[in-house]
Amino acid sequence: MKNLTEGNITDAVLKAIDGTKDARAKEVMSSLIRHLHAFVKDVQLTQDEWEGAIEYLYDTGQITGPTRNEFILTSDTLGISSLVDIINSNPDGGTEASVLGPFYIEGSKMVEIGTNLIGDSEGEPTVVSGIVRTLGGDPIEGAIIDVWQTAANGLYENQDPEQPENNLRCKMLTNKDGYYEFTTIKPVSYKVPTDGPVGRMLDLQGRHAWRPSHLHYKVSADGHRNLITEVFCEEDEYIEEDAVFGVRKSLAVPYKKISSEEEAKKYGISSPFYRVEFDFELETL
Repeated sequence: MKNLTEGNITDAVLKAIDGTKDARAKEVMSSLIRHLHAFVKDVQLTQDEWEGAIEYLYDTGQITGPTRNEFILTSDTLGISSLVDIINSNPDGGTEASVLGPFYIEGSKMVEIGTNLIGDSEGEPTVVSGIVRTLGGDPIEGAIIDVWQTAANGLYENQDPEQPENNLRCKMLTNKDGYYEFTTIKPVSYKVPTDGPVGRMLDLQGRHAWRPSHLHYKVSADGHRNLITEVFCEEDEYIEEDAVFGVRKSLAVPYKKISSEEEAKKYGISSPFYRVEFDFELETL
């Protein structure tokens, strides 16, 4: 098209993708183009600002790898990940979703119910248990619980070469009652990585990088919708100001401190320790 102007360039780009055969792809891309063009016009984006945005994307790609995804971290800290979770939540109920985060890895070890994950990890012993159910309340046997968390230093195993492989990560199958249980350390508050583009963005925005303590979960079962979520300690000091906007009221639970030596011996841990109970409800496909 000749004589492109600020007033007609958006229509020209939309016309260029008019032949997109996939209806959903056309809908999404058309909306993206309209909104991006409207944003550029609204702020009257300068050449230097455009170059800064391109540099951000380039640097994000450079730092992203198998053990760290800076694109996900960008989405998280801008609230996009949580917005997608909220939009796609089941209006009829079920456990709320929360962010996957940038440090999930496939292939965690499969363990038995009741496994102690602590190993040589420092931290306060914590027993975590619960039941996986349908929305109707029936227990789901054979649901896969995939869980991961940071060590006491606030780093995930794939961030920290000092931690053994699969540290504080595992998968397990629920029993006939839908039950799962494992022993771990109490998760800690930690900062998301700030040594890359996301750190520069947070500094520019005058924001902190802290996340409240939490356990990550992926829960799946045949015939049910997969769930990605987090379970938080409701007393954490950052529970109201999560840097990635992942907290939901229903996902914040108490950590019950237990001082009984007799109870601790049942789990092969020292006293005092914490108990956390959290049940999951999965949507039927």
